[in-house]
Amino acid sequence: MFLGHFAVAAATKPAAPKIPVWMLFVASQLLDLLFAPLMALGIEHITVASYGEATIQAYYTHSLVGALVISAGAYWLGKRFWKTNTAAWTLAALTFSHWLLDLIVHRQDMPLLPGNLGRLPLFGIGLWSYPWLSYGLELAVAIVGWLIYARWASRNAQPTVRWYMGPAVVAILFLLFIVMDHP
Repeated sequence: MFLGHFAVAAATKPAAPKIPVWMLFVASQLLDLLFAPLMALGIEHITVASYGEATIQAYYTHSLVGALVISAGAYWLGKRFWKTNTAAWTLAALTFSHWLLDLIVHRQDMPLLPGNLGRLPLFGIGLWSYPWLSYGLELAVAIVGWLIYARWASRNAQPTVRWYMGPAVVAILFLLFIVMDHP
């Protein structure tokens, strides 16, 4: 759902016109961005075989409580740098959307509590078990996200700005993700 996270961020731009698209992208990937250093430290782990065949142990960044804490951090950043509740809530919601989208595709590998404290049941609907279905859903989300962003850009560009440049860059980015992440 890597591309799907970016697509949701692009689709969020009309609701958050003052926040740069790059920051929306960062917010949508914040859980994975924090996963990387924890993986480098040996705290969280991933083994990738092919599309949807990853074995993931992200018991801190991808726990429900961990995602809520990281989303609270995104709220704080939004409030600090964009000074509005709208920006803060947008970044927090976008950050938490990562966990919700992962819940759909991940197998049961997402805990409620950080570190899988209490060894409670793990969550995940497991759409990755059906690679073409999950890939098709991700493509659909990407297309819709890009269309929403492109429509907003075309309607809100300054007269001197080439409105299509932003959507073109986002489309190229999305195409690169599609090529890199196909089943």
